[in-house]
Amino acid sequence: MAFNRGASIALIACSVALASCGTLNPFSRGDSAAPAETQAANIGVNSFLWRASLDTLEFLPLLTADPWGGVINYDWHTPAESPNERFKATVMILDTRLRADALNVTVTREVRNEAGQWIAQPVNPQTETDLENAILTRARELNLAYAG
Repeated sequence: MAFNRGASIALIACSVALASCGTLNPFSRGDSAAPAETQAANIGVNSFLWRASLDTLEFLPLLTADPWGGVINYDWHTPAESPNERFKATVMILDTRLRADALNVTVTREVRNEAGQWIAQPVNPQTETDLENAILTRARELNLAYAG
């Protein structure tokens, strides 16, 4: 019984000590790179392109988003007007500058056959170009609103 109580107290003490490591480090010299708020505000890609991508493709379900790597993956979306067709998209932001060549959108399309299986179908390249242009237009709007 005394052993269990001692082990429990030791476990609690270790938990408290480990929990405090994330907030205050007694061995830190106090010269960390930046406060947490500043690090969270900085992303690895152009923030206007990032926000514009999320705004423009908000109708698609978001699957994953990596603001440091600049990749946004959207999950399958089936339009109500065509239930046998579905789309998903990937946006890659390739630069920290607001430039047309800093953006790449890829769209994948599938159509359901008579057996109920989804079959990959080609996407009109103009669709991807139109999405890139819509994102760029929105990014410019956000940039102007921020500057003005």
